[in-house]
Amino acid sequence: AFVSKDFVILDEPSSALDPIAEYNLNKAMEDAAQNKTVFYISHRLSTTRDADRIVMLEKGRIIEEGTHEELLSKNGQYAAMWHAQAGKYGG
Repeated sequence: AFVSKDFVILDEPSSALDPIAEYNLNKAMEDAAQNKTVFYISHRLSTTRDADRIVMLEKGRIIEEGTHEELLSKNGQYAAMWHAQAGKYGG
């Protein structure tokens, strides 16, 4: 993790956590990072679900971006990955 006075960068912060511990970590980060921009780098899309903006990269290029709902409605790679993971997080 990298923390400055303006932003926080978290790289796979919940990779070793179960879904409940992941949820608690995400809520604690929301509280701790008030008035900061937070960058989550994650393959676990439950971490990104509440983000203001999600940017999906492939081979260093942006392939999709938007909110969780916008990306689901596009029915692209984000949606496919979300549906593959959703059973672990309650849909």
